Amino acid sequence: MNRRHFLLFSAAALLAARRAGAGESQQEILNLWPGVAPGGGGPGGAVRLSARGALSQIARPQLTVWRPAVPNGHGVLVAAGGGYRRIEMAMEAWPAARWLTARGYTAYVLSYRLPGEGWTAGGLAPLQDAQRALRLIRQRERKVSLLGFSAGGHLLGMAACRTDFASYPPLDAADALPARADGAALIYPIISLEPPYSHTATHRILAGPHASPEVDRAWSVQTYVNGQTPPCFLTQALDDPVSDPHNTLIMADACRQHQVPVSLYRYASGGHGFAMGVRGRQPSTGRGTMRPGSRRSRRSGAKRFAVPHRGADRAKYKENNGLFFAQPGGARLRACTTPSPAAIWHN
Repeated sequence: MNRRHFLLFSAAALLAARRAGAGESQQEILNLWPGVAPGGGGPGGAVRLSARGALSQIARPQLTVWRPAVPNGHGVLVAAGGGYRRIEMAMEAWPAARWLTARGYTAYVLSYRLPGEGWTAGGLAPLQDAQRALRLIRQRERKVSLLGFSAGGHLLGMAACRTDFASYPPLDAADALPARADGAALIYPIISLEPPYSHTATHRILAGPHASPEVDRAWSVQTYVNGQTPPCFLTQALDDPVSDPHNTLIMADACRQHQVPVSLYRYASGGHGFAMGVRGRQPSTGRGTMRPGSRRSRRSGAKRFAVPHRGADRAKYKENNGLFFAQPGGARLRACTTPSPAAIWHN
């Protein structure tokens, strides 16, 4: 890493540490690739860190490692959103890393390549980075899970489902490891790029403005859900103006069709970009203390939905237009009992 890149990433780390408070710090930066990223290309100059903490012009994709005081052997790959035009570190990735380390998880925050910044690999570049990151974390951790927001949810959804896809040629021993996750939490994710969900920046960047139906389908996460997809935690607000709320329903139904354990939480309000939740503002999905039926849960308007797999519960699911309100302790629902990504990672 040249001096200019080092100073920029150091500044980002210091800003994150200040926001994190005493006792929390970023301890290590890992370059994803031993040399030039697959295909080459990319932006010139230094990485940009905006006033609100969003990264762009990423010439060197990296992992920033946040370590807890007492690691539990479980690493989590974190990818913030930003429509594949920037990466919202301060809004999404850094708060997520703090939440994780407080609970014993080691957070690996991904600075992935942005397709519009001149990479020869184009839209494939971020997926190459995510798959490589998974393998590097596999070298270090007993278990690996995913936590993605918005476009980062699309990226990690693709990584979770396309485990057998070789997005780049093997480079070293790490690439002999499977790019497979043990669980995935996708927060207000972009899932489908097919009409009528083709209005997003994610679609414009990856598929293009005049994409064929085949291209739209090829960039849609639900296309690749299969029996090997890890358990999924999904959450979204019904008034999300960016990612149509049907996105999480589409993903949940694809999981059901392939017998993948899935948990879906939907909120009456909250918009897009609520990240891990803001204290004093609803929704607050990432605290891990809110349970269905609790005073806090009722006040936030949180509803716990799961996709049943068979029998009378499945019939009820159909009767309610694909929305099944899951009572706590439902034996056949394959869903976690608290609205926390960590719950489904332990299934």
